[in-house]
Amino acid sequence: MDIMSLAHTSWRCNYHIVFAPKYRRRLIYGELRTDIGKILRNLCERKGIEIVEANACVDHIHMLVKIPPKLSVSAFMGYLKGKSSLIIFERHAQLKYKYGNRKFWCKGYFVDTVGRNKKAIQEYIQQQMQEDMVEDQLTLFEEYDPFTGKKNKK
Repeated sequence: MDIMSLAHTSWRCNYHIVFAPKYRRRLIYGELRTDIGKILRNLCERKGIEIVEANACVDHIHMLVKIPPKLSVSAFMGYLKGKSSLIIFERHAQLKYKYGNRKFWCKGYFVDTVGRNKKAIQEYIQQQMQEDMVEDQLTLFEEYDPFTGKKNKK
């Protein structure tokens, strides 16, 4: 069982979260994809959030995360999107001209609780990238997964 615990609480709170860049611009590839993955992983580590599975598609991000009950999903998403926007604009100054108001992400996001179908959602997130690549006929290969830091297989 993947039950976590805090001082006086046992919990298993898994969430499938999907969010996209403003106007669903197709920017999450190349050097930006790797950097966004590192930024999101770092911000999650700061809050004690475990990323179970994550994938950066062309125009949206899928994440399966474990969020402790002391932190609400909306507070976490506000933190994640707000801080990551600031860091992205700091590291990639050229994006300031496309996003005049310095907001990189769309206002909303999708979240779903994950219970017994965690495995199915994990597989969906893993397969989403291949489906997007077939659809867009992309042939990009990232040597390292920006979310896990592990080397990808060819």
